[in-house]
Amino acid sequence: MAAVAQNVSNMTGNYTNQFVLPPWCVALWSLAYSSVVAVAVFGNLVVIWIILAHKRMRTVTNYFLLNLAFSDASVAAFNAVVNSIYGAHRNWYFGEAYCKFHNFFPVTAMFASIYSMTAISVDRYMAIIHPLKPRLSATATKVVIVCIWVLAVVLAFPNCFYSTIKRFPHRTRCYVAWPRQGQDSFMYHIIVAVLVYLLPLVVMGITYTIVGVTLWGGEIPGNSSDNYHGQLKAKRKVVKMMIIVVLTFALCWLPYHLYFIVTGLHKWLTTLTYIQQVYLSVMWLAMSSTMYNPIIYCCLNSRFRAGFKRAFRWCPFIKVSSCDELELRTTRLHPPRQSSMYTLSRMESSVVVTSDPANADRATTALRNQPLAAQKKSYITARHPDIGGCDKNGGSANGGGSGGGGEDDASSAYASGVQPKEFS
Repeated sequence: MAAVAQNVSNMTGNYTNQFVLPPWCVALWSLAYSSVVAVAVFGNLVVIWIILAHKRMRTVTNYFLLNLAFSDASVAAFNAVVNSIYGAHRNWYFGEAYCKFHNFFPVTAMFASIYSMTAISVDRYMAIIHPLKPRLSATATKVVIVCIWVLAVVLAFPNCFYSTIKRFPHRTRCYVAWPRQGQDSFMYHIIVAVLVYLLPLVVMGITYTIVGVTLWGGEIPGNSSDNYHGQLKAKRKVVKMMIIVVLTFALCWLPYHLYFIVTGLHKWLTTLTYIQQVYLSVMWLAMSSTMYNPIIYCCLNSRFRAGFKRAFRWCPFIKVSSCDELELRTTRLHPPRQSSMYTLSRMESSVVVTSDPANADRATTALRNQPLAAQKKSYITARHPDIGGCDKNGGSANGGGSGGGGEDDASSAYASGVQPKEFS
């Protein structure tokens, strides 16, 4: 405790900075944080490009993934490097205005990230457990995203309002000057931990548990077609990917919340010299959560993997196959109208097929004479010629795309015996 008293004396009396790290240590932390920034910003920008540049990727799930990628890229670009500099030197170089932004934006982005994942879990739950109920439209999805950011700003506003800087003879501090410094700071961290960590994780735990039991607990009676099994496999891939994303986020941010709760209960810990290394480690782990999602998407999702291949096709060792091109190709099928005419549009080409009533009657009679499984397979093949995906050389098989909600969304209607309006 004598060392603690001496450190407190240094802080309150001489205002010297006892947390100065040796140059080699500063260099290592700078490299660690810079690596996170490079991977997170570039990877999430590629994810944003994949979703916005390809119409097939514009699904409800992917809109929330777009919001998640934007918040991750922003917090990595605007806060990770500044955190490393301030954490390593314990000296604020960036002025009062950026001090307010620095304390405000991480909470906002963290709220937007985890509630985007929560929205995805609820959407997956509705699509799989209640497939006949109305799904979120593109407009409704955008409204939900705007509401998430508004609530995030409201929650983080106290951090911005009370943030200020304090200049000492040898250093400058950026901190949140709460009216009741001890009580208010601790209570705010408790509120953030509950609203931005525990509550959404509980919601996602419940929804994904129910979805997992439904998808892996056994087959649904009456659905034995090849298309059903392919769509079930695609659903499982999407859910598995999102569970890994959620678990990664939870593990990365758990030490961050524990650090502020423990130091709020035992303030003397913040005066120890080694606490700086603990803070830098905890903050690096939390910031690193922004760089894992693009890697997870690329490894577990064929459409995102095809998008990353297209983004890096300039590399000599990256090969973009025809299967990769097919993964991102727009395929929309519209239901037949009373005129027995339907339009099949793919990419920029459009084919109009008009059926002869006599031929249609003969085809219908032949189809009815087939076994039930063959009828289902023939119907799916006629409605969606490329449902089987690529061959073994191309990569994907039937239903293996799991493109972040593309065929997965359409399959909910098929599994329930209802024709979807379109494949997207």
